[in-house]
Amino acid sequence: MALPKPEVGLVIRLNYLWRRERDQGRDNARYPRPCAIILSHRRAADGLTIVLVAPITHSAPTAAGSALEIPPRVKEHLGLDDARSWVVTDEVNEFAWPGFDLEPNQDGEIAYGILPPRLFNKIRDMVLESARSGGLGRILR
Repeated sequence: MALPKPEVGLVIRLNYLWRRERDQGRDNARYPRPCAIILSHRRAADGLTIVLVAPITHSAPTAAGSALEIPPRVKEHLGLDDARSWVVTDEVNEFAWPGFDLEPNQDGEIAYGILPPRLFNKIRDMVLESARSGGLGRILR
């Protein structure tokens, strides 16, 4: 299994820890899920690559502006199932790449593929708006 470069828009399989799980005292995710890399940068102080990922879920959003639905053609392109899915844009996990929480998918790969640029830009903008408004939950892993 080759480890991909952590580029923005890449959808990876990760043991994502939800904010509600962390608030309940959990340290580990219940199971791995697809997540989109929103930000990837090399930290000057120590040279580590830090990534922010937004989770992908089958659960419809409860609040307007907190998620963006992934079009069926994009899901097919990524090799995800055909159930409706959303990228959550009001919480992220942050970790040093590659970290301990990456997990291979059914094909033995860490990555599913890259989101189309227009879709990624919408997701990124929504995450940034959540951060600006103070509504972004950030879990350090």
